Amino acid sequence: MNGWRVRRHAMSEPVREAKGTPLARWLPLAGWLAHYDRHSLGRDLLAAVIVSVMLVPQALAYALLAGLPAQVGLYASMLPLVLYALFGTSSTLAVGPVAIISLMTASAIAGMSGADGAALSTPEMLSAALLLAFLSGAMLIAMGLLRLGVLVNFISHPVISGFMTASGILIIASQLGPLTGLSLSGGNLIAMGESLSAGGQGLHWPTLVIGVGCLAGLILARRYLKQGLMALGMRASAAGMLCKTTPILAVILTSLLTWGLQFGEQGMALVGSVPGGLPTLSLPSFVSNDWSGLLLSALLISVVGFVESLALAQTLAARRRQRIDPDKELIALGVSNMGAGISGGMPISGGLSRSVVNFDAGAATPLAGAFTAIGILLASLWLTDWLAWLPRATLAAIIIVATTSLIDLAAIKRTFRYSKGDGAALLVTLIITLAHGVESGIIVGIVVSLGLYLKRTSQPHSALVGRVPGSEHFRNVERHEVETDPELAILRIDESLYFANARYLEDTVLALMAERPSLKHLVLACQAVNLIDASALESLEVINERLSAAGVQLHLSEVKGPVMDRLKCSELPANLGGDIYLSTFDAWQALSIHGSHCDQSCARDGISQTTAVG
Repeated sequence: MNGWRVRRHAMSEPVREAKGTPLARWLPLAGWLAHYDRHSLGRDLLAAVIVSVMLVPQALAYALLAGLPAQVGLYASMLPLVLYALFGTSSTLAVGPVAIISLMTASAIAGMSGADGAALSTPEMLSAALLLAFLSGAMLIAMGLLRLGVLVNFISHPVISGFMTASGILIIASQLGPLTGLSLSGGNLIAMGESLSAGGQGLHWPTLVIGVGCLAGLILARRYLKQGLMALGMRASAAGMLCKTTPILAVILTSLLTWGLQFGEQGMALVGSVPGGLPTLSLPSFVSNDWSGLLLSALLISVVGFVESLALAQTLAARRRQRIDPDKELIALGVSNMGAGISGGMPISGGLSRSVVNFDAGAATPLAGAFTAIGILLASLWLTDWLAWLPRATLAAIIIVATTSLIDLAAIKRTFRYSKGDGAALLVTLIITLAHGVESGIIVGIVVSLGLYLKRTSQPHSALVGRVPGSEHFRNVERHEVETDPELAILRIDESLYFANARYLEDTVLALMAERPSLKHLVLACQAVNLIDASALESLEVINERLSAAGVQLHLSEVKGPVMDRLKCSELPANLGGDIYLSTFDAWQALSIHGSHCDQSCARDGISQTTAVG
């Protein structure tokens, strides 16, 4: 029993095992494969079967959403999954075609033109998608090797939320055409509205009946099927898994109905002939003169795909007390996308619904993804003849139902209530994405996010603090009843000091000095300061000189060890008009008329004896 527990614990934390050898550092599979057993194999196989059933209709649907032949979705669900199993650090992340990346792929390809300036033909679109996946993968690998996984922190959650919601709305709007038979095209709501008002084919009633009926069935199954099965005595876990497979049931039923009633001959749009077999492996073509135009799109797809995948992987890993390495995930997703680029696929990322199902099914290792790839391979070999009868309206319904989880309009009110700046960033991202498309939306969102960060940190919050009577604590004089001294001002700085806010600090201090003519001592309380860069150091030197000229001594308190280490490399400690104190209370005792003055005979060598800094 103990041995079983040890093996299971080892399998539940592949990343920790992966640190043991140099090979495992680059190939996480080498770290956990030695502990692989039949129990883990059974869990991975079960998860793979369930995810494969889900992935087949999703892969077809997302390929069509990207404007590509349906088989491209199947190809993107083979080699990339195997490669992620080799390099990925998440045991449950299920990679493959996803809605947002498919929409971004469609937008990127739509912005290109053929050699003669005309719209791209289907082979040219496929070539562009392969190149887009390859470039995206190369960028992700480069970011991983440069250890740039932390860069995702520079995209705020409100921006991501606004982008996700707008993308979900665009995806649903784009599927109203296939769902109803209406002519609908464009990469944003404005373009879609114009294409609809321009006329074209009207409603196709058989398509509408199939599409709306399928949509209603999937929605009802998502809301009520699990409870119904549980009422019949089925376990909650089994009922939940069965509910996840309802899209494949919709595919089978509507394909049989279309085949039996010959809807294809009545003008219904079908998936059509899907080539069976395996994709050929080849490098994408760089011959096109327009390939450099894909660079920005590839970068945006890389960033969005990584942010979405990492957030999902970390959420699921936390439930099992596992750890996800962002830099290794960059490499894993990069290799997977390059694999899609050489195997006839399209850009891929981690899928929300599939990953959750993979987790709930008990997937033990990334090998579950490799087994899923085998399932997709078998489907592409044996099921492609039946896929020809599949209505596109069915796939549109599947996409709409899967995409509803991306939309969170309530987040606008929640975010505005908490922070008007973040709420504005969310709303701007959402509006720009809806009005101008996904690429413009994410670019504007990132710019707004960085702009808000610079605005906040360039005007750092600071507060005059006084001593809470009878304690060693200091609080804002505008919020609490505290002791103060007319000859002493203690200014708490609540932000690191760097080039963007150095001048603001100067203005704040000089304004304070002008307001208090009796001031003799100014203490900068630095407990929240984690960095003082060269520009801020120069500002502190200027402040020290101006205060000294006015007969005011500048002191520092609670300077953190790493910050003090940097200051010791400068002349500021030696030239400081006052002292550097270990705590604000020490400064209060030494400088305030209310405190116990320190012995003036204490030796000084640039820093007072009360100041040992740490």
